[in-house]
Amino acid sequence: MSTTNNRRFPAEWEKQQGILLCFPHNGKDWPGKYEAVQWAFVEFIKKVATFETVFLVVADENQKEKVNTMLETAHVELPNISYIIHKTNRSWMRDSGPIIVKNGTEREALNFNFNGWAKYKNIQLDKFVPAKVGEFLNIPVTQVMYKGKPVIVEGGAIDSNGRGTLLTSEECLMHPDIQVRNPNFSKADYEAVFKEYLGITNVIWLGDGIEGDDTHGHIDDLCRFINEDTIVTIVETDPKDNNYKPLQDNLKRLQNAKLENGKSPIIVALPMPKRLEFDGLRLPASYANFLILNNCVLVPTFNDSNDRKALNILAECFPDREIIGISATDFIWGFGTLHCLSQQIPE
Repeated sequence: MSTTNNRRFPAEWEKQQGILLCFPHNGKDWPGKYEAVQWAFVEFIKKVATFETVFLVVADENQKEKVNTMLETAHVELPNISYIIHKTNRSWMRDSGPIIVKNGTEREALNFNFNGWAKYKNIQLDKFVPAKVGEFLNIPVTQVMYKGKPVIVEGGAIDSNGRGTLLTSEECLMHPDIQVRNPNFSKADYEAVFKEYLGITNVIWLGDGIEGDDTHGHIDDLCRFINEDTIVTIVETDPKDNNYKPLQDNLKRLQNAKLENGKSPIIVALPMPKRLEFDGLRLPASYANFLILNNCVLVPTFNDSNDRKALNILAECFPDREIIGISATDFIWGFGTLHCLSQQIPE
């Protein structure tokens, strides 16, 4: 079989057919906050449905009816909701859902072999999300393999400018003994996979992720492309905070990085919210977990004075899109927010 292809991993700001979301039905991800999270989710769906289609995964017909009633109550634009019936273990579509790429003029759904972030065992239902979504959208699904073995990469671990450059982190992909996705993989192995399946010619490696991150270093809590040559990255200003050093290191790496065309990226700093704790745990709250929609950017907010600063910075980054803050203090108790919960479906 020939490995030549025309695959390209579109940037998130390119035109979308819709957003894949999965309505939470497993309260264990949000102990004690399940009710609150469901209504927060309704608000999230409502905002997305204002701009484009929501492909909403629900466990069964029974849940579909309940959710539909909640959406009606909240005056959500129901014609923009398409239900996909499929029981899942969790709702983190960024990681268990397919990554949809362009292959020439066609779309192709990539199954990156979700394994519960190499941490959780109950993934039997989540493993089938890519096939189910591909079937629903009528897009062929390809299992990502390398040297005869399945490769595991979550959507939250990679970010693309649509032009051949990809952002990822060493902590997530290269750590020798914590949450190891692909044992004995080298950077060259990952870069070969990214080239073949995502059309990536240039990888920018950051170092460590933020404290409290259950995924162990996902890039979508650290830094994101906002256009083909500009990267926003989170920076901690308190030298006593555990995130200070790793984020300074990441900033230096970005300042020394090159894009696929050999130019240096423009770097924009985003603040961090103040330390957020619940039930004795530090939560991985980050403004970098925003979601880009057609004509809009949804930004997680944390009842923090830096919310306004982050929204203003992102408003300058996206002058042609509405910037909308969405309260994420309930979501973050599940260790992720808007970007982690969603997966864009390019047009």
